[in-house]
Formats: sequence, C-alpha cells, structure tokens
Amino acid sequence: MKILVLNAGSSSQKSCLYELTEPLPNDPPAPLWEAQIDWTAQAGKALLKIKANGKKIEQTIDSSDQATDTLQLLKTLSEGDTKVIQHSNEVDVVGHRIVHGGQSYRQSVRIDQTVKDTIADLARFAPLHNPANLQGIEAIEQSLGNVPQVAVFDTAFHSTLSAAASLYPIPYEWYEKGVQRYGFHGISHQYCANRAAQLLEQDLHSLKLITCHLGNGCSSAAIRNGQSIDTTMGFTPLEGLMMGSRSGSIDPGVVLYLMREDHYSIDEVEKLLNKQSGLLGVSGVSSDLRQVVNAETERSTLAIETYIHRLRSNIGAMIASLEGLDAIVFTAGVGENSAMIRSRTCEAFRWLGLELDEGKNQASPVDQNIAALSSKVQILVIHTEEDWAIAQECWKLAR
Repeated sequence: MKILVLNAGSSSQKSCLYELTEPLPNDPPAPLWEAQIDWTAQAGKALLKIKANGKKIEQTIDSSDQATDTLQLLKTLSEGDTKVIQHSNEVDVVGHRIVHGGQSYRQSVRIDQTVKDTIADLARFAPLHNPANLQGIEAIEQSLGNVPQVAVFDTAFHSTLSAAASLYPIPYEWYEKGVQRYGFHGISHQYCANRAAQLLEQDLHSLKLITCHLGNGCSSAAIRNGQSIDTTMGFTPLEGLMMGSRSGSIDPGVVLYLMREDHYSIDEVEKLLNKQSGLLGVSGVSSDLRQVVNAETERSTLAIETYIHRLRSNIGAMIASLEGLDAIVFTAGVGENSAMIRSRTCEAFRWLGLELDEGKNQASPVDQNIAALSSKVQILVIHTEEDWAIAQECWKLAR
C-alpha cells in the first residue's frame, strides 16, 4: 500500500510517500520520496526540496499561490529524476495533519465534504493552520482525483483530558461555545509515547510518561494508560511553555494593559505574542536556541534561564497530574539536539531519583535511554516521526 502524507503549514509544507506491507515495521521506515516547500526564503518565491532515488534536488520557483506550488511539488512523484510512481492512481490513500479538530473529532477520520466544512469552520480557532491544511486537501483532489484522504488531528490525542483539565475558570457559557483547552502537538506526543514503550519494552498502559516536544513551538504532555491527561498548550498553541517566538502563558492582564495604555490593536498584540516574544523577545537575538546560546549576552543568558525555569515548572505540574513518573521524553529540534537543555532540565528532578548519564546525553542520542543505570526514572531522547504516525493512522483506516 502506498500512503502519501501531507503536513501543510502556513509557511512551509512537508510531504512523503511510504510503501507499506503487512506487518508494519516497529521502526519507522524510510520514505520512497520526501519533499518540502519553504515559502519564507524569498518573497514571491518558493524553495522546493525533493529527495528520492538516492538524489536530492533543490529549486526555487516563482510562487503565485501555495496551492499551485503544491501541485507542482506533487508532479515530482511521477516525473523527472525523483519519479517513484508511474501514475498518480498508484497512491492508495493520503493522510493530512490537521491542526485543529475542535470538539468534533476525537480520532482520525476519512475526509468527506462534511469533514472539509468542519475544518473550514474551525479555522476561527486556528486561522494560521486550518486553512493551509484545507488547501492541501484540495490540492490532492486536483492532482490525484478521488483517492481516499484521511484527516489526522493534532488535537485528537488530547481529547481524553478530563473536564477539570480542559475547562478554563471563566463563565461556563464560553465553554459551551468551544472555548476550552484543546492541546496541540498531539500526533508527536502520541508517537513518542508509543515509541517510549517500545524502547523500554513495557506495556504503554502501565507507564506514566511526560513527553516534552521542544521545537520552535513547545509543549509537554502527561500520559497515563496511553492517554493524555494534561498538557501545556490550550485553546491555541500560544499557551504554556516559553517558545521560539511565542510567549507561552502570561497574565491576561498584560494584554489588557497593552491595549488600554499603549493602544495596541488586536492584530498588533497577536503578532507581538506569536512572533516577537519567547526566546526572540527576551534575547533580542533569535528564536533559534542555538543562536541564543552562542550570543553569550546578558539578555541571551536571561532568555535561556527563563526557558529552563518555565520548562521545569511545567514538568512539575505534569508530575502532579500523573501522581508519579516512569520516564521523561525529549523530542523535536531542541529536545533531540540540545544536551544542555536536557541536562539543566533534569537537574531539578534529582529528588525523584532521576539521574542523567552525562556521557550518553552528550553523544547526540537518537531513540536512546540516557538515564544512568541507577536512575529510578528513565530519560529518553526520541526522534519524533509525525509523518510516520500519520501514515500508520491511514493504514488502520484503510484496512
């Protein structure tokens, strides 16, 4: 079975094609074809990167609209040096990462017009993401016709949150209108939980896990019995941890102050909190942790200390929700690559019997347990595989 995965965002898109046979492998397989579009490199241009048949191709194209660029990208599946299929009808199913499923979707679903309409309606909750996700669906309809398509929702994994964990302490009428804590990065958190159980050779339902997805966007989740019971992101991906350019949680009074005293507009506040805060806002250097670390200024040091303080605090909250801890997982760009962040974070939890093997930590581990042999809590570094998780969901529904 050939499964195409589209992970569409507002500024970039990642795609890959898997060929799967039964039984599915335990380890993520290498895709037949991988591709990426980056719309941030140059105004009016799109950077295409394609990898297939042992070749890597990069080209910059004129970009009139993202849908047209996606169609051009999909052509490389069956044309040129990156050709891996003879005809588009060889693709059996297409899976899409959909950021927001709202209260409507608690699991992956086959896409029909009703699903498309709901995704469009939920764009009011995720205006930067759901429209781009929908555009990807429509691009597949144009290029591959009536191939079955599957929506895999980033919020679905967190639909198991209790009412107490998902409710905001505001008038209940708002909850009835859909204002609640949804959580995000669910595909990554779910994948890492399953992968952690594999690596530890234990039943997932017996484990109490904290998964830390630390990239440009950051969130942690408390997972018990294989289900999310708490997470740091909420109504939007802005809540929770300090991130690359997002503030994470702040006193809502700050927003009221900015609008009342400095006459900020809604759009200005939104841009400030999403694109000018976090590591970038505090350091004044970059949203990239590596550049902040290398800057070695007073403000860059403060940014790192604040990042670690908030990460530790939120992990502590997750431990309280779990009432125990078997393993902590670090994943995504920062989580997988920053030995310093892992080390500094783990220092705060030695009282739990958590002991890091610093040699393993410094060795650029991937899908490894970096806890000391004497540690009472395991520490895992896992390379998140969202595309593979989406492909697995497609396989289940197709079968």
